[in-house]
Amino acid sequence: MEKPINCLQCQYFYVTWEQHHPRGCKAHGFKSKQLPSLVVKKASGQACHAFTKKNTVRS
Repeated sequence: MEKPINCLQCQYFYVTWEQHHPRGCKAHGFKSKQLPSLVVKKASGQACHAFTKKNTVRS
């Protein structure tokens, strides 16, 4: 069983101000109620191939 993708750690994920579509993906160009990785998995049957981990620097 593969580990689900966490969109919150992806550089393409963003939060919108839209009440009915609060989450978005810049790589795939859509907004949804669910996490984008779940929408991609449901639509294609495959894990999101656009996932790119954010560069986070903590001091």
